[in-house]
Amino acid sequence: MYKNILVPVAVDHGPDLGEALAIARALRAEGGQITALTVAEAIPPYVAQYMPEGQEAATRKAIHGDLVAALQDAPDVEVRVVTGHAGITIVEYAQRHGVDCIVIQSHRPGLQDYFLGSTAARVVRHAPCAVHVLR
Repeated sequence: MYKNILVPVAVDHGPDLGEALAIARALRAEGGQITALTVAEAIPPYVAQYMPEGQEAATRKAIHGDLVAALQDAPDVEVRVVTGHAGITIVEYAQRHGVDCIVIQSHRPGLQDYFLGSTAARVVRHAPCAVHVLR
């Protein structure tokens, strides 16, 4: 059983976490924690200069609020929103926070995934812990 489980959530794919949370709860040790993590893509500097000041923080706050609302029936899940590139940031978050299992959802790979690699594939290859992939 795992004490610190991370469940990455892709906001653009909808926060339907029913199956992922059920598996995370089944894998969680007594007294363990589950964290739902969303990675908001960083706004490139050449774009950010044309946006209102504080836009990136406002976007993270809105995403956090949406995720908290979607998980209102899951008081045992901690919600975190960070900025970065999804595949890299999930792995780095797991390393920094002592995550011992990641439960990540994945779509069926298409041709583009064999050339570019999906977020789930990157996490599987580089994670410092166990990874459970849901399809």
